[in-house]
Amino acid sequence: MSEQVSENGRPIVDWSLAATTGAFLVRSGPVVPREEAELAVSELRELTIDAESHVRALTGLGEGLPLLPGEVVDRPGWVRAAAAGLDALTSKALPRGPGGPLAPLLAGGAGVQTGVVLAFLGARVLGQYDPFGGPGKTGQLVLVAPNVVTAQRAMNVPGRDFRLWVCLHECTHRLQFTAVDWLRDYFADEVERLVGGLTGQDADGLADLVGRLPDTLRQAKRAKAEGSLALADVLQSPKQRAVFDRLLALSTLLEGHADYVMDAVGPAVVPAVETIRSRFTERRKGGGLLDRVLRSLLGVDAKIRQYAQGAAFTRHVVDQVGMDGFNAVWTSPNTLPTRAEIADPDSWVRRIHK
Repeated sequence: MSEQVSENGRPIVDWSLAATTGAFLVRSGPVVPREEAELAVSELRELTIDAESHVRALTGLGEGLPLLPGEVVDRPGWVRAAAAGLDALTSKALPRGPGGPLAPLLAGGAGVQTGVVLAFLGARVLGQYDPFGGPGKTGQLVLVAPNVVTAQRAMNVPGRDFRLWVCLHECTHRLQFTAVDWLRDYFADEVERLVGGLTGQDADGLADLVGRLPDTLRQAKRAKAEGSLALADVLQSPKQRAVFDRLLALSTLLEGHADYVMDAVGPAVVPAVETIRSRFTERRKGGGLLDRVLRSLLGVDAKIRQYAQGAAFTRHVVDQVGMDGFNAVWTSPNTLPTRAEIADPDSWVRRIHK
């Protein structure tokens, strides 16, 4: 992994330092007997193929695509994979860095800060599909074995059932990006628009953001008091807010669709699915005071709400028009639900299936 650099060769974010910092800081996983660890690793790798077969049968997506195993990693391995994926995703979006002797220091500072965040998340993430990671940056499914084992033990649920359940979620994400041929480029383009605008690459960029800072802070204070608006919602210009809304709607759809699929497939292949879902939902709410503060700052709690909102949208649409009707969301960017339609799925149904 290399530093991300501007066209003048000045580093913007030192992703290698981010990966090294995060891998160093991330907490070690649980102490697991060798036999149990080897079983968890081998099952996770094999179950990704089994899981995606079930996901394809339910969703009707991915016919003819190869069935591939996932990659099983430890916590530092996830940190390094996440840093590489972020490097690939943001390679065109980050701004041109300042010149002079301080440029490497600034890049290093950004790398260290990113590494700290990755270390926090690296102790919690069960797995992920990164459409921009892996060899050739063509996509990579990773499962974090120590985190899966930790969660399974804490919830006291059957090991194989839980591992398959996790694989169902991550394989749904892989299928979303591999079966929908335009989705990867669309997502990357939207991220580039959002990040590019916030960092001053267009007329609505950083200068405008700074000029609106007093109003932004007042809005944020009101939002915190009312509990009605996240800080991210008040940081964009109207142009950037539109991009943010599209990305938020898309990520809510992707996460909710995966949550719906893992539970819909579950009863047939995961006998303990109801117990797992109930205990996992409670686990998502847990954590000490520091953990809850960090989760709030990093947007993890907002992410958790996305699962529920997106799953409710998916469930309602499937109930109304069936899985084939739901799959119209994958036709083009124009058929994706808006943020308003996520909250009102009938409006999406009327727009697409009128």
